[in-house]
This record gives sequence, C-alpha cells and structure tokens, in this order.
Amino acid sequence: MITVEHLTKMYGDFTAVSDLSFEIDEGHVYGFLGPNGAGKTTTMNIMTGCLSATAGTVRIDGHDIFEEPDEAKRLIGYLPEQPPLYLNETPVEYLQFVGEAKGLKGAELRNQIEQVMEQTKITEMRNRRIAALSKGYKQRVGIAQALLGNPKVIILDEPTVGLDPIQIIEIRDLIKELGQHHTVILSSHILSEVQTICDEIMIIAHGKLVAFGEPEKLTSQLLTPNEITITADADQNTVREILSRVSHVTELSFSEKEDSYTTAHIKTDRKNIYDMSREVFTAFAKQDTVLLEMSLKQANLEDVFIELTEDTAETESGEREGISE
Repeated sequence: MITVEHLTKMYGDFTAVSDLSFEIDEGHVYGFLGPNGAGKTTTMNIMTGCLSATAGTVRIDGHDIFEEPDEAKRLIGYLPEQPPLYLNETPVEYLQFVGEAKGLKGAELRNQIEQVMEQTKITEMRNRRIAALSKGYKQRVGIAQALLGNPKVIILDEPTVGLDPIQIIEIRDLIKELGQHHTVILSSHILSEVQTICDEIMIIAHGKLVAFGEPEKLTSQLLTPNEITITADADQNTVREILSRVSHVTELSFSEKEDSYTTAHIKTDRKNIYDMSREVFTAFAKQDTVLLEMSLKQANLEDVFIELTEDTAETESGEREGISE
C-alpha cells in the first residue's frame, strides 16, 4: 500500500529525516512513535505531499507522491496536529467545502457528509459553529474531513493531543473502528496509546527508523532481559551459590540490607518470567533459605522505546564528536 524508500529531508545543515525506508500493508493500524523532534511530522508531511523531500521516494498504492501527486493524494486522508478548521463555519458547512475541494458533488457529497458525521459521532453538532465545540469534537470534525472521499489511507498526526481522558478513549475507539476499513497511520509520543491502538509500530529517532514490528515482538526481540528482584534471609555468598543452580541468569548484582538480609537483582533472557520466578523460589526452598520478597519487572514498550532512542542519541553524539569504536 505505502512504500517509502531512502527518504531524506534536510534544512540547511540539519537533517530532519535521514535515509528512511519502510513498507506498510493495507488494512492495519500503524503507530509512528518517537520523541518530540524525532521527524515524525516531517515524514508525514512528505508522505501526504504537503512537503517536498531532499531525496527518496514515496509511493501510495503504486503512485509516486511527487510524480503523480493528484492520483496519490486522492488515496490519502490527512489530519495534521493542528486541524485545519474554519471556526466560523458549522461542521456541515466545513465538510461541504472540503468535499467540494476533493471533487465530490451533489448527492454523493451529501451522502458522504452524512456518513462521516455518523462515523465520527458529530451529527448532533452539525449546525453548531466549530468555534463553540469542545477540543474533542473539533478533533472529530478534523477526522471527518480526512474521511471524505473514502481514502484508502488515513494519516493522523497526534490525534489525541490536548484531549481529556474521556475524549482520548473516544478517539482511540474511533481509530480502531477506522482500522477495520482503512489503513491508518497515527503518530504519537504516548507509548500506552500506540500500544493500545496499533497492530504494528515504527519507532523513529533523530530522523532514522530504529525499529518496526508488532508491539509484542519488539518487546521480546529488542529489549534488555526481564528482571527479578529478591530479598533473602541469607548472606550474599549463600544467595550467589543458590542462584548458580538456576538457569537463564544473564546478570546478577547485589545490594546489602540491614540485619544481614541480601537483595539480589537477577536479569534473565527467559521469555516467561513466571517460569523463571518459580525456578528461583524452588531453588531457595530446597536449601531451606527464606525469601522475604520477590518482585518481577517484565519487558515493556516503554523500555524498548528508551533503549532504542537513547542508543541512537548516543551514536549520533559520538559521530558528531568524531568518536569511533
């Protein structure tokens, strides 16, 4: 559906997007994740034809966004971070204007306006001035205009920014519904949001794609090991000896507690952390050594995000300072 190849955007000496390449299939919800300033909005503006590229290509269902802009743009519905709304108009008036700009006319235009208002649940607000609507309803109007023309691809830049918790839940549910009939790409720096909504995630940092895949696979493949922390009624040597009998321990560190208690931090590459904790508990029970505490820290998307973006930042810094390994 969408192919991005070697996309680069430079502003003078500053590289906003650097040799970015990826492919997106039809009929899924994709999350474009990255810290502020990572290049997400720049990439989206290029993909929608709103911004030129320094180098590279973008194809929407086979149509080059630069060589065949009219054909490619007909396939895209776009909601920028700041919805392009005319505040003095009503939703109906605004949607009619946008629909006509997209080439819709007559009964087809009227039918589509009714359809997108129903989809986004703004029918009851149809005759109110947009300026008088809440932030959540304004976002819905912005999404409605993106749906006009029945585009195959819906691109949403920070669709829940500035909304209250109830509005966020409503917009997330709407995006999930849209994903059943459209290819949806949304950008965000809110990890929980992307993990909740998206089928696959692209993580971008400093203009570079650093990961692409399903949330669960990114967590299991890219993250540092799971961690178990225990506090035992034993000295450090005893704890170390017991844990030497436990498999899949990749790293072990200690911190002494008062009253001769020992706290150990165990990192493991075992996928099922509960199986690992069971083995640790059993090992201590066999030696009649009391475990006072056990806590588990499982791999999550937040850790993936921090690990990948920090690694990229350190690499970029090293390159700028002329550091080489």
